[in-house]
Amino acid sequence: MSEADGLRQRRPLRSQVVMDDGQAPEAKDGSSFSGRVFRVTFLMLAVSLTVPLLGAMLLLESPIDPQPLSFKEPLLLLGVLQPNMKLQQAERLFENQLIGPESIANIGDVMFTGTADGQIVKLENGEIETIARLGSGPCKTRDDEPACGRPLGIRAGPNGTLFVADAYKGLFEVNPWKREVKLLISSETPIEGRKMSFVNDLTITQDGKKIYFTDSSSKWQRRDYLLLVMEGTDDGRLLEYDTETKEVKVLLDQLRFPNGVQLSPTEDFVLVAETTMARIRRFYLSGLMKGGADLFVENLPGFPDNIRPSSSGGYWVGMATIRSNPGFSMLDFLSERPYIKRMIFKNTGDLYGCLDLSND
Repeated sequence: MSEADGLRQRRPLRSQVVMDDGQAPEAKDGSSFSGRVFRVTFLMLAVSLTVPLLGAMLLLESPIDPQPLSFKEPLLLLGVLQPNMKLQQAERLFENQLIGPESIANIGDVMFTGTADGQIVKLENGEIETIARLGSGPCKTRDDEPACGRPLGIRAGPNGTLFVADAYKGLFEVNPWKREVKLLISSETPIEGRKMSFVNDLTITQDGKKIYFTDSSSKWQRRDYLLLVMEGTDDGRLLEYDTETKEVKVLLDQLRFPNGVQLSPTEDFVLVAETTMARIRRFYLSGLMKGGADLFVENLPGFPDNIRPSSSGGYWVGMATIRSNPGFSMLDFLSERPYIKRMIFKNTGDLYGCLDLSND
């Protein structure tokens, strides 16, 4: 075979190699085209989702009209404020047998509490007995609460009866031994031109003549307590009920979610927890400061709920949630950003569907 014949036989091979090299740019161009299609498709999808969402945010009304609130930096949770697990070691009574017990009162060795299904129950010798119902109808969802009732604050009076604050119904006196229920004042009764939408806690003098109680809001009901907190509504009140004259008067107004209330041991002042503001206020009932008010404590490490006297002369304060420091406190963060609150409630739909509303 001559050299020329050998070259002619190898030409097809060289030609085939050239064809393979020519396919690489085509594949590269195809990949680039597919990438552009993907990016355009993704961008169109993002726009199609974002535009309606932005439109909804602009057009939908928010159920709340929050105002900016100012808080001091939360206290460092160190030393005596260091979180611990001591409550995990507490003895659990009637576990999984009560639905949302709120406040507790005792007469002798017998305890009483109100539950989320509208009952006042007696707890004695390991047994639960219903002694009263303040409402009627089914008590399964938050929408049932206004008819069912929701007993919150409960105290024992000097004559062996119970005084109960129901969030929807008003103030009651209950005789646990005779199963008798007496309405003292209805929530429907206007107090200085405003109805009581969220009766919360109460405390009673030793002689039983005066009851001090909180109406957390004239606008929001207990089932809407999250809206009350987020809006920072300042329409809560501390009130006084005279059991002899049946008169009610307002002691403090423009409170942001007044909650737990407690008389001092000498009954010269009454404390009221202002949950939204993480503080406790004091109203003077006697002495030089009678009729005046001041801050008993502010910048609490959490948002206060009930207040009860301790055996040491101080007070037990239950916290609904903690203001973490070090850490992140969502409510502190949102307090000065009302626009975020509006956006959240515009787009959450039925926010309460995801929440356990057994307690306030």
